[in-house]
Amino acid sequence: MNRTYMIGLAALLCVSPFLSTNAAPVPEDQRMDLDLRRTTLVVHDMEASLAFYRDALGMEVTYDNMLRNPQDAKNNEDAETATHLVFLRANDDFVGILGLMESEKPARPAYDAMPEPFRPGSIVLLFNTDGLAEKFEKAKNAPKVTVVRPPTNRTFPSYDGKTRIPVLSSILIDPDGHVVELNDLLMDPNDM
Repeated sequence: MNRTYMIGLAALLCVSPFLSTNAAPVPEDQRMDLDLRRTTLVVHDMEASLAFYRDALGMEVTYDNMLRNPQDAKNNEDAETATHLVFLRANDDFVGILGLMESEKPARPAYDAMPEPFRPGSIVLLFNTDGLAEKFEKAKNAPKVTVVRPPTNRTFPSYDGKTRIPVLSSILIDPDGHVVELNDLLMDPNDM
C-alpha cells in the first residue's frame, strides 16, 4: 500500500471524533476494573522530547526523577543503571498520563533510521485541542520534529455512521519517531 493511503487509513482509524478537549469519565454503570494510567515512550533525547510535549504542546510535568540502581546511589556515576523518567499530563492527572523515559546509564543508541510511521508496531498519540494553529506552529518548530501533514480540514464518520464530524487534523512525527495527531474538532458531536 502507498504511504498516502496508509496515512489516511491510520487517521481514519485513530481519530476519535467524540473526544472533546475536555473529556469526561465513563459513567459509573459502564466502568470496568481496568484503567489505562500511562503510556510511556522510550526516548533518546529527553530535552528534545520535553521541547515538543511540554513546551510546544503545553503538557504539564507532574513527575521528573532519576531512577538509579542501587537506589541509594547519589548520582549516575555511582549507579549501575540510571533512568530519567518524566510524566506529563493534559487535562487529567489520573488517566492519560504520558511518560518519557531515557536511559542515561547505560546510554542507549537511537535508531539509525526511524521506522516508517503507520506500520504494525507503530504508536499513534492523538491530542485534541482548541488551539491547533498556535500549537502546530510551536510543534513543527520543535527540535527533531517532522511534519507529515499540516492542519487540513477532514471529516470522519460518527460512531453510528450517520453524521460526518468536521476535524482540522494534523500529523507530526516526534523526535523519536512516534506519530502524533494534533486535531481540533470543528463541531461538538454533542450538538448534532
